[in-house]
Amino acid sequence: MPKTKEQKKHQIDKLIKKLQDNKSVVFANYNGLKVKETEALRAKCRENALDCGMAKKNLLRLALKNLGIENIELEGEVIALFGNDEVAPAKTAAEFAKKHEALKIIAGVVDGKFATQKEIVALAKLPSREELLAKMVGSINAPISGFVNVLAGNIRNLVYVLNAIKSK
Repeated sequence: MPKTKEQKKHQIDKLIKKLQDNKSVVFANYNGLKVKETEALRAKCRENALDCGMAKKNLLRLALKNLGIENIELEGEVIALFGNDEVAPAKTAAEFAKKHEALKIIAGVVDGKFATQKEIVALAKLPSREELLAKMVGSINAPISGFVNVLAGNIRNLVYVLNAIKSK
C-alpha cells in the first residue's frame, strides 16, 4: 500500500531530525547482501551504539536537500548508519565491507557537511579516540619511564658491585 503525502512528510521530518542529531552518517549500497548478512550489519551497528536505517532514496534526498546537501548520488538500495561519533559509522561500514563485498560505501555526512566515498574510507582508517589517547599517554609517559630506568640502573649496578665483592 503506497504511503500518503502526510506519511512521507513525517518520515522526511524524522530523517532530518536524525541527520541533525548525529555527528556522522554513512550511506552504503547494500544491494546483493543476504538477509542474514543485513541482520549481521544491524547487529554490528547495535554493538557499536549506532542507529542503522533504511529509507527510500527520494525521501532521503529530500531530507538532505532540506539540510543544504544536494550533491550526494544515491544508487541502489541504500542503508544509513547514524552515529554520535565522527568515526564509528565509517569504521563499522568499512569493517563490514571488507568481509562482505556486496556492501559498498557511497558517501556520508560528517558534522553537517558532505563527505565523499574516499573521505569516508580515509576516516575509517583513522585510529579510534581511545587508541589516540593511549598513544598520547604513552608518549607523555616515555620520558618518565626512561628516567626511572636510568635511576634504577645505578642502583642495579651498585648491587652487582656489592654482590661481586661479597662473592670474593
